[in-house]
Amino acid sequence: MNRTTVSLIAGVAALAAVTGFASMSEPDTSGSDTAKAASQLPVERTSLLCPAPSTSDLAETAYTSFTPVAEGTGDDGTAELTAAGEEPADGKTDADKGDKKDDDKDGKEKAVLTPKEPGKPVTGEASGAESPALVGTAEGRFAPGWTVQQTTEIAAGSGRGLLGTNCTAPDTEFWFPGASTAKERTDYAHLTNPDDSAAVADIELYGKDGALKSTVGEGIQIPPHSSEAVLLSTLVDEPQTNLTVHVTVRSGRVAAAVQAIDDKLGGDWLGPSTDPAGSLVLPGIPKDATSVRLVAFAPGDADADLKVRLASPNGPITPAGNETLHIKAGMTAAIDLGDVTRGEAGSLMLTPTGRLTPVVAALKVTRGKGDKQETAFIPATAPVDTRATAADNRAKGSTLSLVAPGRAAKVKVTASAGSGGGTAASKTYTIKGGTTQNVELPVPSGLKGTYALTVEPQSGGPVYASRMLEEASGGVPMFTVQTLPDDRGTVEVPDAAQDLSVLQK
Repeated sequence: MNRTTVSLIAGVAALAAVTGFASMSEPDTSGSDTAKAASQLPVERTSLLCPAPSTSDLAETAYTSFTPVAEGTGDDGTAELTAAGEEPADGKTDADKGDKKDDDKDGKEKAVLTPKEPGKPVTGEASGAESPALVGTAEGRFAPGWTVQQTTEIAAGSGRGLLGTNCTAPDTEFWFPGASTAKERTDYAHLTNPDDSAAVADIELYGKDGALKSTVGEGIQIPPHSSEAVLLSTLVDEPQTNLTVHVTVRSGRVAAAVQAIDDKLGGDWLGPSTDPAGSLVLPGIPKDATSVRLVAFAPGDADADLKVRLASPNGPITPAGNETLHIKAGMTAAIDLGDVTRGEAGSLMLTPTGRLTPVVAALKVTRGKGDKQETAFIPATAPVDTRATAADNRAKGSTLSLVAPGRAAKVKVTASAGSGGGTAASKTYTIKGGTTQNVELPVPSGLKGTYALTVEPQSGGPVYASRMLEEASGGVPMFTVQTLPDDRGTVEVPDAAQDLSVLQK
């Protein structure tokens, strides 16, 4: 094999491992239909972005970073979360400097989180309304499966409650069914740009009667390494109770999230729904939910008709009076399911009754009664393929929900060492087909601090997962739910030597 062939093969493998967001395949230059061998390699670089946590002076925010231990990563690597608009002046991370926080030119403390080693969580804190959005990059051994959880507690006032979100990778399109511009709601779309050049994005809103005309949401500029929060009510003339937000990026890429604040019912982050699909799973409805609202949108040119079922611990159940949902093309539909779980673990499954029409969906979930209510959101999510991770679990208040909508599945769950000490522990569960289980967690022995949970399917059908974090305060059942799609810690790389064998001739 000559030098040109070796260099090209190395370049293909390196590009695939760095990308980490899609499988690569080479065209069959030989004209053969023979399937090409492929390998799963750990990604070498990952970006995550965290939105500005709150505008409340009472907000207390915890950040937890975790990277699972992965094979084939080597011993080198770094990871760092830095305040948006800030970059290390000397190219070194705070881990290199021996500090977890740094001061900017105005003397204000900027939030920076620097993981120390895979397999052990590291935490950071921020207080008040001035906490910025964070821009993060992990390389080498810290990149595969890197997960960062942002959890904010607001003790009183508008939006009081527990607000949580997984910091997300940048992309170019996002769907958020479940937003609102009703008079009691204050919803912001947060757009964060990780790159060295400006990004340009559009925000489209769809209500029960279709698209809402607005030019204000067009051509929104997000400067390099910066974040913009757009108040959704400024984009429409009349209040809308149930909205679908569509964020598209014309230039560059961003991470997007919607912060939904209710004057009486608390608030939380609304994460993006998975890509439009004919069938959807929304996992982990709290068993004590007092109200559940389903919001869905059909982005294409055809109406959608969906069968609505609840995956309970004993099998699928059809909610009485809400057996199906009809969604007109380009319009947002919503139905109230009440206390659909009735004291048991549950997940919602949406499947087409006839023609397969792609849709997006999310749940607004309420716990508590009277003036002691709190809300959270569960967007439709993708299944766990190889592994999913939930950071920031505490000794009490964490619930992991696993659902197998089709065939039964065997799942391994591992609790990491604690951020302050402890020994990792694992358990394996069998989830019956069509059911949801809130599993008993394998809490680390000698736990100090917070820990991470990794979910790894072992056999059987697809598995969907979510984690609920709860903390009671003043009689209010504060909670937040994060769905757990695959962490995309590996990328499929073709056998470059075979694909490029023509170059050897």
